[in-house]
Amino acid sequence: MEHIPAPAPASASAPAPAPATHPVFNQTPPLTEYNLFTTDPALREAVQREGADAAVPSLRDAGAALGTAENFEHARLANRNTPILHRFNVRGERIDWVEFHPSWHALMQGIAARGYHTGPWARVDGRAIPGAHVARAAGYLMQAQVECGTLCPTTMTYGAVAAMRRDAWLERDWVPRLITRDYDARDIPIEGKRGGLIGMGMTEKQGGSDVRANTSRAVRAADGSYRITGHKWFFSAPQCDAHLVLAQTDRGLSCFFMPRRLPDGARNAIFIQRLKDKLGNRSNASSEVEFSSAWAYLMGEEGRGIPTILEMGTYTRLDCVIGSAGMMRQAVVQALHHARHRKVFGTLLADQPLMRSVLADLALESAAATALALRLARAFDSDSTREIALRRALTSAAKFWVCKRGCELAAEAMEVLGGNGYTEELPLARVAREMPVNSIWEGSGNIMCLDVLRAFGRSNVTRDVVLHELSGARGNHPHYDAALERFAAGIDAGALNEAHARRFTQSFVTLMQAQLLMGGATGASSRAAAEAFCATRLGESGWGAVFGASDAQIDINAILTRAWDRN
Repeated sequence: MEHIPAPAPASASAPAPAPATHPVFNQTPPLTEYNLFTTDPALREAVQREGADAAVPSLRDAGAALGTAENFEHARLANRNTPILHRFNVRGERIDWVEFHPSWHALMQGIAARGYHTGPWARVDGRAIPGAHVARAAGYLMQAQVECGTLCPTTMTYGAVAAMRRDAWLERDWVPRLITRDYDARDIPIEGKRGGLIGMGMTEKQGGSDVRANTSRAVRAADGSYRITGHKWFFSAPQCDAHLVLAQTDRGLSCFFMPRRLPDGARNAIFIQRLKDKLGNRSNASSEVEFSSAWAYLMGEEGRGIPTILEMGTYTRLDCVIGSAGMMRQAVVQALHHARHRKVFGTLLADQPLMRSVLADLALESAAATALALRLARAFDSDSTREIALRRALTSAAKFWVCKRGCELAAEAMEVLGGNGYTEELPLARVAREMPVNSIWEGSGNIMCLDVLRAFGRSNVTRDVVLHELSGARGNHPHYDAALERFAAGIDAGALNEAHARRFTQSFVTLMQAQLLMGGATGASSRAAAEAFCATRLGESGWGAVFGASDAQIDINAILTRAWDRN
């Protein structure tokens, strides 16, 4: 057999051979350093239409700050370096402390400084600031384009204040420490903090959304406080200073305020069992906990826990809509940016007819979600009977539809980028993982649709308010008029059938979106978008099963020119 000599060993001083090199071209440049507000015509128009003109300068500043490379890097790092639970300290004492990466804290500081956690609850001369919920919604929508795990404690605090202000003790001793522009991560009693955050604990192992099946038990103490023993399967943001918690009393399911620290500085008897290993929302700490005679304070009446905590839940549902709209916007921007730089078969993707159809359809969906989110926020800026009735039905409907469409849109936008979009170097993978949580959290799709049926079936007030709102766009587009007639006829015929609740809710939301787009159309490009939305979403034969599949004739050039304005 022929002997093959082994290669001679390389000299210790000889350099390693250089790797083969090749030119890198046709790659999309990084998307950073742009203003999230000024480049978004749909958001700018919605802010003005819904009564938050005064906030435009601050929103412009926030858009510039949020669109920096540094901020997007904080988002990446916060999700790559997930929270760590430390149950014990070095001396063996139970501490149940959650450690976060510095980027988490940097993001939270920005959120608090802009007032996205409690800003609308601030008062000037004892009065609410006009358009405060709309202004905050616009900011929150931009924040969601950067990172969403930090929005969990943000939105729970926002919603909790609405419920806490109804209680004299909480309004006096807690709310002022929440309505600040400071973020204070220290694990100390609220009395010594510059700012605070509130979380919630509703669901248990055996019940999930059926919170009436909860078994955690609250027993009244001699001083009027309660001691709760039990567990929570999802205890959101355990590092928060207090939580709103559901537990059973002799009079039924009740809502309680449970601080993390007692006034004397001692830890409350809340024991974190583990942090959830989740599909998305990776930067945030969701947990399972046990209560061992934990101190709690009754909010509202015994047996009225669900209505009490749902006041918080209504606001968090609003934020599910806004957050999904924000992620949709980021996904569309990423897709447009890529298509305007990437050549395929010798032509820019943005110039190819089929891709243009897909991009235009994605842009329409995003613009409609933005318009709906800010109109819904305006309903929270008013206590009029009509606006209360509208938000009662529209909040659940919008959460169902926008969150569902967000999941589809994120996947389609990722496909525009191809394999690059599927990698963790770009934010679309994180967006796609994040989208489903807004559909699940605070009530899944079926629960939202059943809530919509209840809102319409409870009285004629909701029906009258909704139809009056929708009638404002009558006569602007034949598809809209026909869809509105079908919708109104279905209500009048008593067609609030539980089995068809999803279809009814979809019709309601898409009509609202079309009405908003048509009502806000002030220029040729916005009119083209409104007409295209009606043609592709409301026409009986125009709806496509996937994005870009409609056979309707629309002005794609006008839609894409308007979609992302970097000039």
